[in-house]
Amino acid sequence: MKPLAHVFACLLLGSISQLVPAQSRNVPTVPSSDGQVPDTMEARVAACVSCHGVAGRGVQNVYFPRLAGKPAGYLYNQLVAFRDGRRKYVPMNYLLAYLPDAYLYKMAEYFAAQNPPPLATTGQPPLPQLVRDGQQIVTGGVPARRIPACATCHGSDLAGREPGIPGLLGLRADYVSAQLGAWRYGVRTALAPDCMQVIASSLTETEVAAVSAYLSSLPVTDVRPVKGNTTALPMPCGSQVHSK
Repeated sequence: MKPLAHVFACLLLGSISQLVPAQSRNVPTVPSSDGQVPDTMEARVAACVSCHGVAGRGVQNVYFPRLAGKPAGYLYNQLVAFRDGRRKYVPMNYLLAYLPDAYLYKMAEYFAAQNPPPLATTGQPPLPQLVRDGQQIVTGGVPARRIPACATCHGSDLAGREPGIPGLLGLRADYVSAQLGAWRYGVRTALAPDCMQVIASSLTETEVAAVSAYLSSLPVTDVRPVKGNTTALPMPCGSQVHSK
């Protein structure tokens, strides 16, 4: 990393960490014997804790997702997308602007290896009928409109699929709905061919709400992303082909 870029990135990390009060950040900073914070990946990603929780377990804010346990290839693709502006969220765009590919992949590997206990959910549970409708779409798709089941790509346990398809557990309904909406309207894009844009655009608003409700009702499990799965995807998906 160039010296000026490194300084800018460090200043930005500090600035973003100040957006959340210290008592709510719970950032683990264990000094070494000489009083310095150890040079570990855990220490380097401390700025991520404010929004994504310790070890990527998630936070109460419904729009910040759990990162822990997702495939490294998927996380890497998202970090690159934020850095390169294909995925829009200003704090993430600035935070990653000067970080090289190799460093982003190390960050992705760190969060992929984590498996902290899930964060307790709060708020009103979704309507039972909405959950049932969502379960039908997630597990069976909408055959009449050629919409594949979410489980076809994300795994029967919805824990994800190596190298680039994420797990769908531990996500809040508002976050899932927001991401599907972002794909529907072109705010979020993935590597071409963008299979999620095709699928999300085919769902109605009611179906998006149902899928979001069902996924948010599922508990986080110890199941890890499927490795070496040779099952064909229902359509071409650029993220799965191009994952690092």
